Amino acid sequence: MKQGQVSTLNDKKRHTRIVASVVIPLISICIALGCFVAFALAQGTSLEGLYAALYYGVLANPNFLTQTMTRSVPLICAALAVIVPARSGLVNVGGEGQLIIGAVAGTGVAVSMGDAGVGIIGIIIVLLSGALAGGAWGYLCAVLKTAFHAPETVSTLLANFIAADIMLYLLYSPWKDPDGSGQPQSKPIAADLRITTVAGLPIAFIIVIVIAMAVWALLNKSRWGFAARVVGSNPVAAFRGGLSVSRYAHSAMLLGGALAGLGGALNVLGAEGQLRPGLTTTFGFIAFLAAFIAGTSIWKGVMYSIVAAAVLVGSNPLQLRAGLDGNASYVLLGVTCLAIVVISRKTGRAS
Repeated sequence: MKQGQVSTLNDKKRHTRIVASVVIPLISICIALGCFVAFALAQGTSLEGLYAALYYGVLANPNFLTQTMTRSVPLICAALAVIVPARSGLVNVGGEGQLIIGAVAGTGVAVSMGDAGVGIIGIIIVLLSGALAGGAWGYLCAVLKTAFHAPETVSTLLANFIAADIMLYLLYSPWKDPDGSGQPQSKPIAADLRITTVAGLPIAFIIVIVIAMAVWALLNKSRWGFAARVVGSNPVAAFRGGLSVSRYAHSAMLLGGALAGLGGALNVLGAEGQLRPGLTTTFGFIAFLAAFIAGTSIWKGVMYSIVAAAVLVGSNPLQLRAGLDGNASYVLLGVTCLAIVVISRKTGRAS
């Protein structure tokens, strides 16, 4: 086969992959909506109620896209926190805990600043604090693996519960807002530290997309990314070739945890404005599911995280207008993910 024909064939395959990355989620959503309608009707919901929820909550909601992008920020960061260690052969189930620790560290630094009026510099310090805390939380699990042979799947999973307990302790005792309504929540973050929107786009979402581009370049264009792939695919051969498997495990978990920690801090500064229980409930596990479906593809992880965010945002009108239980959104999300997996596997075999 001539070189020009090979290049044309590669271009066609690349174009097919790009189209599939957009078409598959759309088809999956349509199939999932059909299955969800059947589920909702079986629960006693009327078609009129479902239509009202879909129309007024999504189609006629001018803030739907903005809300979806805002909700997708911690999901994208947590998905990246899974994908980066996966390149080195590690399974990071600790995105939830790393989000929480990042949010805790970011809140602590932001509240300590008070109304100092530090502006952009303060925002950068808060975000770096969240990233460092999340990175340290992930790095600890990597050390447990390399030093004590503790499986990272177990250590990162258990670290989620420890992080949640740390947050709850702080919110119920030393960090509880004395001027609040009695609920366990921190003091509100100063207005000059909040991240808002520009031209209808959440600034936090723009930051996350830029970070995703940087992570893609790191994994696919740098020497570190190539070495990490070698370590992940064949650690024995990598060790014999002079690569330090432990060092790449440490750096991958450090970077993954930092990305999730940054997502937690961004969520506090952008969407929430203060730390409270349930701030990132199930976000880490939903992001893990999105990353699992995406494999090791950065942009598929971003796409599926946005799809999950859209489903979560659309769940509110389902409760208010259709009268469905709050957990119905997870049924829709689960069916959507299942449809994506099935369709992507079928198209992969067909190609």
